[in-house]
Amino acid sequence: MKSLFKITMLFGLTILFTNCASADKKDQIEERVENVKVSLVERGTVSREINLSTVLEGYETVNISPSVTGIIEHIYVDVGRRIQKGDLLVRMDQTQLKSAKLNAANAGKEFERIRILRETGTVSQQAYDQAKLGYEQTKENLEFLQANTFVKAPINGVISAKNYEDGELYGGSPILTLTQTNFLKALISIPESYIPFVNEGMKVEVSTDIYPNEKFSASIETVYPTIDPDTHSFQVKLKIPNSDNRLRSGMYVSSTLNLGEVEALMVPYQSVLRLTGTNERYLFLDDNGVAKRVRVKTGKRFDSMIEIVSDDIKVGDKLVTLGQARLVDGVKLNVLD
Repeated sequence: MKSLFKITMLFGLTILFTNCASADKKDQIEERVENVKVSLVERGTVSREINLSTVLEGYETVNISPSVTGIIEHIYVDVGRRIQKGDLLVRMDQTQLKSAKLNAANAGKEFERIRILRETGTVSQQAYDQAKLGYEQTKENLEFLQANTFVKAPINGVISAKNYEDGELYGGSPILTLTQTNFLKALISIPESYIPFVNEGMKVEVSTDIYPNEKFSASIETVYPTIDPDTHSFQVKLKIPNSDNRLRSGMYVSSTLNLGEVEALMVPYQSVLRLTGTNERYLFLDDNGVAKRVRVKTGKRFDSMIEIVSDDIKVGDKLVTLGQARLVDGVKLNVLD
């Protein structure tokens, strides 16, 4: 019992001392006064421009993979060959196709015979329907085998990969890869703070060190609707005309998106502080003679001023511009002229 009593007393004293220490600390903050200078938060006009790097891709890439297996009789193209939609690319083994042609021909003759007999009332409607269905199925199978035996290009482009040679057994992996190059695309990630300013159809300039003095026109084709929770950014897809094929898929480029002139909150650059070991930015306001710590996001810097974004700051607020490094939230302020 004595031991329990001692433990209880010790616990009570610990809580008492802790509360006293907290109260002392609070009193120290309230009694402490820091000399500062302040200025009013103002709104300014800024020319907002985003510069981001990315890698170009073919606008559309198609793997040439027939839906039939067998020997590849002949590949008509090689890597680097420019292709027009409808060009013949591959001829597969024709055994299945020849058999399908015979079946379709026989089914056609049988259907024609049944049709004539149906007109004279010799056969039933059911027999006619079955013959018609059988004929249509053999025609569909023939068309399927025709397309997958004589394989044609579905788009304009260039052959970017060739994985087989004539006479090899086709096993399912693409025989060829066809990449559209008269248009290219690129994905860029934009910080979430720019969501209100980015729209489909906006113009973008693309540049590369390979052509140092040139700009290539592009446009935003798609603005993706979700935000990446890890990077706090969203993606947009660029469409880049490339009729002269000077740009290549895989090329590293810089993209410049001009968002025009916008109104933004501007503060002196040195008034924004960074929390040690993090990317968190904050500043202090004079809230009726007391320091108020406010977290902010920063935008573009213009000489000695920087753009800030915060729902807790408005035009006319008193911003601490000198002495802010010594402040903590809640300390009293003595504003110097």
